[in-house]
Amino acid sequence: FEGKTPRIGAGTYIHPSADVFGDVTLGCGCWIGPGARIRGDYGTIILGDYCSVEDNCVIHARPGEQTTIGNWVTVGHGAVIHNVQMIHDYAIIGMGAVVSDWAVIGEWSVVGEGAVVRQGQEIPPGRIAVGVPARVLERAVDDGYKAQWTRFKETYVDLARRYPVGWVAKK
Repeated sequence: FEGKTPRIGAGTYIHPSADVFGDVTLGCGCWIGPGARIRGDYGTIILGDYCSVEDNCVIHARPGEQTTIGNWVTVGHGAVIHNVQMIHDYAIIGMGAVVSDWAVIGEWSVVGEGAVVRQGQEIPPGRIAVGVPARVLERAVDDGYKAQWTRFKETYVDLARRYPVGWVAKK
């Protein structure tokens, strides 16, 4: 897009029906699913290593701004990530969730399915947020939950290695 070409890390898989264009950086070993849209046309999008962006997600940034996603982040099917300030390492964004402008999602935080994280809202590290608008639960993410999600995250890293097509960058 306007001379900006995505930078794709080694071992990253982008499904042929996904769109990744503009000022986008994808780390190593990421998995970008069918129908995902990662749009670096206005702003900058940065994803760390070993992220999974599942089917039909949208990741976008406002003009001149940046959306940053850490390492080992899971973005569930159909989620929308719009101009977030930061999604920290190991965070999980549930299916159909919306994370709005300038929000911050802490390390190992979980945004539940269908939740809406409002503009500028911060979810503390290791916490679970659910609902519309998202509210932080008293319950924290425990070691058992982290172990379960580590297995799920490793599944997508494995998929990135196993898909025969390799990666496809769309400009």
